Amino acid sequence: MTLTRESLWTLEHYAKVRKDFRTEVIAHKRLRSLALGEHVTLLFEDEMTIRYQVQEMLRIEKIFEEDGIRDELEAYTPLIPDGRNFKATMMIEYSDPDVRAAELRKLKGIEDRVWLQVEGREKVWAIADEDLERENDEKTSAVHFMRFELDKDMAEALKYGVALAAGISHPEYTVKVDPVAAEFRNALVKDLK
Repeated sequence: MTLTRESLWTLEHYAKVRKDFRTEVIAHKRLRSLALGEHVTLLFEDEMTIRYQVQEMLRIEKIFEEDGIRDELEAYTPLIPDGRNFKATMMIEYSDPDVRAAELRKLKGIEDRVWLQVEGREKVWAIADEDLERENDEKTSAVHFMRFELDKDMAEALKYGVALAAGISHPEYTVKVDPVAAEFRNALVKDLK
């Protein structure tokens, strides 16, 4: 579950496989996306989603030198789960820019109020934005990066087949999905060792 310089495709090879790979990644992401209410989506990252992100950045920026490739890997590989956690990108989405600005002010701190819960266990709260602060005195960001650390018992229980719930407990945005869809849960379990 890691991504290295050696495992990346060259720009030339990626140009040949991009269309098919993109189709595969879109289908893969669909299984790993969780809507929490109308305005928050969690995309749970893994090696494939991050490979796609890195390959796209290299293509768009036409990066082929070792230093540039290393910089992209250093920026994105921390988002790949390590076998005992889940890592997600949280997107807060409001189509109207004025409404979005107002809601982001109200939702300050929401990134620390996201949780997962393995059936019969305590909630696991998100550890958000370890790379840099994405909130200021006035508002939260529309995008956050988070991880959920599981203990051995939680990981084993999920692999055994128990249910998984998710939610947000924020004064301005409270939602619970209990249980999450089986296909979503099964996609995440593949991240566990």
